[in-house]
Amino acid sequence: MSTSTFAAPPLVSPQRVAVSLMFLANGFVVGSWAPKIPEFATRLSLDESALGLMIMCFGIGSLCAMPAVGMLISKNGSHKVMRFIAALTIPCLIFVTVAPSIWTAAAALFLIGALIGGMDVAMNANAVEVEKRQGRAIMSSCHGFWSLGGVAGAGLGGVLIAYYGVHAHAIAASVITGLAVAVAWPRVLADPPHIHTADPLNLGAGSARPSLLGAGAAVWLTGIICLIMMTPEGAILDWGALYLRQELGADPALSGLAFGAFSAAMALMRFLGDLVRDRFGAVRTFRVSCVLAMAGLGTAGLANSPELAIAGFAVAGLGFANTVPIAFSAAGNLPGLPQGLAISVVTFMGYSGILFAPSVIGFIAEHSGFSAVYAALPLFVLMPLAFSGLMRHADKSAG
Repeated sequence: MSTSTFAAPPLVSPQRVAVSLMFLANGFVVGSWAPKIPEFATRLSLDESALGLMIMCFGIGSLCAMPAVGMLISKNGSHKVMRFIAALTIPCLIFVTVAPSIWTAAAALFLIGALIGGMDVAMNANAVEVEKRQGRAIMSSCHGFWSLGGVAGAGLGGVLIAYYGVHAHAIAASVITGLAVAVAWPRVLADPPHIHTADPLNLGAGSARPSLLGAGAAVWLTGIICLIMMTPEGAILDWGALYLRQELGADPALSGLAFGAFSAAMALMRFLGDLVRDRFGAVRTFRVSCVLAMAGLGTAGLANSPELAIAGFAVAGLGFANTVPIAFSAAGNLPGLPQGLAISVVTFMGYSGILFAPSVIGFIAEHSGFSAVYAALPLFVLMPLAFSGLMRHADKSAG
């Protein structure tokens, strides 16, 4: 009697290590930029308004690159595009460090934003392919490695700049990024172009695929879900500390824990998220995550002490941690569209929430206060919760 059985997919494969390293490298570059900002502003004599416009160049570059990279992936596959952009990203911090004028610095920030945003689309598309080949979820842990890279880049950057200066820091960050990319390079999963051959207008009578209009609506709806789920991250990053200080009387050290508690809880849950999703399914995991996020934000908004608000932000981090990775996996498996284009749409809309929603929130908070804003944000999460059935597509990559 034969005892042979199907082998379980490996928990760790070279392809998973490779795409995780790409997420780590991308996050490391973003984190390394943050401690450079004070010197950058001083060197170019930028006030707060001018600095805000310069940083916006980074966001505009990202949003401009994302749709273009999605088209490149559909024609060439994610691995070629990801490796090419990753190689260009290695020295990009040097450019902004040596930029001699405001205009060259703005161009450098636009370039960095375009490379980071384009690489983001490519590595998420490649992670979907790895999920499909391995038959298990990996997206949440990939995003966890991005968070880990951001923390490492910010922490190491502060030390290197303090002791060795911004030029040495830029070179060191480039070397570290280059090493991560070099280790990942030969192990990246090679995927074919993501062009679908199905009838795009659903003219075939027996076609089981939805029309292009139907598939497009699902992609845009998934993108709106990402926008809603990523907006609170920007709101807590930009305004959490101010909320704790101005409205709850926290001292400076305690107020910094608003985003710290949120991001730490998010990173922890992202490393656990794949196991949870494999065990309970994408839809159930997404729904429980939405409820946790709503409870955390509501607690933070209605808190009467900074400690309670910080606890609320931590619970919100646990909730939001896996919603966006699941949505990215779902977008990459929506029928009827090349996954590169689908992920670029979802990424574009999601990062719009982080980049531009905080400005709107700041304007509203001037009239209502931040407490009301954080208490109201859970109402927006009701929409992703209502359309959580879309997340069933994420399970296709792990099935």
